[in-house]
Amino acid sequence: MKITRIEAIPFAIPYRKPLRFASGEVHVAEHVLVRVHTDDGVVGVAEAPPRPFTYGETQESIVAVIDKLFAPDVVGMSALGREAIHARLHRTVGNPTAKAALDMALWDVIGKSLGLPVTELLGGYTDRMRVSHMVGFAAPEQMVAEAERIRAEYGITTFKVKVGRKPYTVDVEACRALRAGLGDDVELYVDGNRGWTASESARALREMSDLGLTLAEELCPADDVLGRRWLVQHSEIPFVADESATRPGEVTRELLAGAATAISIKTARTGFTTSQRVLFQCEGLGVEVVMGNQIDGQIGTMCSVAFGAAYQLTSQRPGELSNFLDMSDDLLAEPVRISDGTVQVRAQPGIGIDIDPGKLAHYRQDG
Repeated sequence: MKITRIEAIPFAIPYRKPLRFASGEVHVAEHVLVRVHTDDGVVGVAEAPPRPFTYGETQESIVAVIDKLFAPDVVGMSALGREAIHARLHRTVGNPTAKAALDMALWDVIGKSLGLPVTELLGGYTDRMRVSHMVGFAAPEQMVAEAERIRAEYGITTFKVKVGRKPYTVDVEACRALRAGLGDDVELYVDGNRGWTASESARALREMSDLGLTLAEELCPADDVLGRRWLVQHSEIPFVADESATRPGEVTRELLAGAATAISIKTARTGFTTSQRVLFQCEGLGVEVVMGNQIDGQIGTMCSVAFGAAYQLTSQRPGELSNFLDMSDDLLAEPVRISDGTVQVRAQPGIGIDIDPGKLAHYRQDG
């Protein structure tokens, strides 16, 4: 099962409304479809979502690194040789989503070749994941209205609230409005995308201590080493490391330094193979995890579901699986569906991704 060709196809799909958060905003999903072809006719598929304000990657850089560095290095290798392939990919530093997409496409190849869903190959713990929905920056009444609509339409009862604006009281007000509008039976947690200082974060958490928040993610930068450690020591809820813990070494460093007490796992950033390593680290240390979202489209969502449903620890909490609802379209022939607040894994071999050729032809940007 030799790799014969790797495609990196740029495509662009507009969002229905801009997604705004402390580290930037997104108006168009300028992603890259990655396809790995083998000599027995199997094609593995995944998606790389560039986030230049977080990881430095762009759509153009992902296409270039795959075409010019990764493909020449791995074409001709066995699709089963994931460790050997990883060793070659990691001779190049950075480029996490390009590497992750290649890894997941390889898993898709393996699952299709064996006639088994990837989620079963990974662990097969359950057949679905509960969904958490991200609420971005807007006026408090608009944030409440969006959350109420999402709950009524999709049955979602967990919401991740983007914070990090200045003054911090703007977001305290928004969180208070969400709790008042949605009631006590809804789970709320916050993500600052490094927008506040440690002292602002501490004041915000103190002023929201009566709202029943369950997690706080990346409220201040990890590079504010002592301030971050001080904040986490004084936090009464788990503090999640996300973009500050993108590799196993960073996960170890943040946890052992006391700069985080929980970890966000994103398959768009660490694929399936490295996500396993991060998960098993957390499991061994008794650390809570959440399946995060890199503003994924439906392809990335199915990858997150396949991984998250495979393990008990990742399926304990709702995963961040609904950002695709803000996109005006997608590439899948069979759209992802959220029902009763959950997304089911797909029973078909591989990840369960079938690309609609007409949509790909319409949205691709390379000619």
